[in-house]
Amino acid sequence: MSKFDLTNAGFGTRSIHAGQEPDKLHGALATPIYQTSTFCFETVEQGSAIFSGEIPGYAYSRGGNPTVNALEEKIAALECGEACIATSSGMGAVGGVVLGTLATGDHAICGKCVYGCTDVVFRQTLAKLGIEVTYVDTNDLKAVEAAIKENTKLIYFETLTNPNMELTDIAAISKIAHEHGAIVAVDNTFTPPPQVYPLKEGADLVLHSCTKYINGHGDVIAGAIVGRAELIGPIKKNVTSKICGTTPSPFNSYLILRGLQTMELRMARHCENGLAVAKYLESVPYVKKVYYPGLESHPQHEVAKRMMHGNYGGIMSFELKEEVNGMDGFTACKKVVNALKLASIAVSLGDPETLIQHPASMTHANMSPEARAEAGIKDDLIRLSVGLENVEDIIADFEQAFAVL
Repeated sequence: MSKFDLTNAGFGTRSIHAGQEPDKLHGALATPIYQTSTFCFETVEQGSAIFSGEIPGYAYSRGGNPTVNALEEKIAALECGEACIATSSGMGAVGGVVLGTLATGDHAICGKCVYGCTDVVFRQTLAKLGIEVTYVDTNDLKAVEAAIKENTKLIYFETLTNPNMELTDIAAISKIAHEHGAIVAVDNTFTPPPQVYPLKEGADLVLHSCTKYINGHGDVIAGAIVGRAELIGPIKKNVTSKICGTTPSPFNSYLILRGLQTMELRMARHCENGLAVAKYLESVPYVKKVYYPGLESHPQHEVAKRMMHGNYGGIMSFELKEEVNGMDGFTACKKVVNALKLASIAVSLGDPETLIQHPASMTHANMSPEARAEAGIKDDLIRLSVGLENVEDIIADFEQAFAVL
């Protein structure tokens, strides 16, 4: 059977076929799980040639594995990148990017609002390595350019900030960065293809917590870094497979390969449900503000229309009014969240189930109160990941929860 040319194929076709073909040994349709730590060689000479890179092959699963490789090829194809590194967690991807692009004496710019564990890396870990970090609002292009120094090597931000849902114009930031010789790395976890394509917008590296939408089933911890082969190669060779040792297991890679085959269908439902729930929440009298790029009230809605092409995702945050029936906003938020019956209180996102959490005490609890205030993460802010349930049931769950106020 001749291989179908995926070069101009649609997203759904690539999500099913990229990186995967029938097993050459037995013809298995699903990619086999090569659950092995090491690989055998026919001769010493063959082993030496594989280790040196003279010929293709596998030697040890930390450096490469056929199941993991299939996943890397698929994610690279979906992000329209040349190469991909799969990692054992989203933070493994963050570590790979910063250690692969920065060295002692370098300077990095980081978006002022990022995932709490990422914030710890930039505020605490990089300082121990002699790397200076400046935090900026990436929606303020003048502030970004003003923060650039002669030794600035990296500008890092999230496409859609966690948990404030602020969208950054990747193309504008990339233009500024490249004029000064800096690399742009974008965490695209909240807005994976087919929502946003950071590499097409000009970014050099894009990273994911594959735990979320890319796997989509809430049963895997993993990450990925995608970009040009010249950038990805050294990170994989020297960082993720060496100092970090964050290669994912073959079994987890298999689970993500399975999950990716339905990604286009899943994302369409997440986007459809997300917009409907956001509009509902905006109509609730107790709600002060809803942060969702698909709403016309969102500050970057025009940027969202250009970058997201109507696919606004299933992630949003909202605040209740400062005083609700004699309660402060945070007390009212806790009361509503605790009253939900269909939605689960959990810190992940992108699962089939609707998930809700309180960033200040959960995902961003490692940040100091001052850092959270600087990032605009309020104590009464609630983050919601809208799942794949029937949207009428999700809304009905919130209606009965708001009724307790």
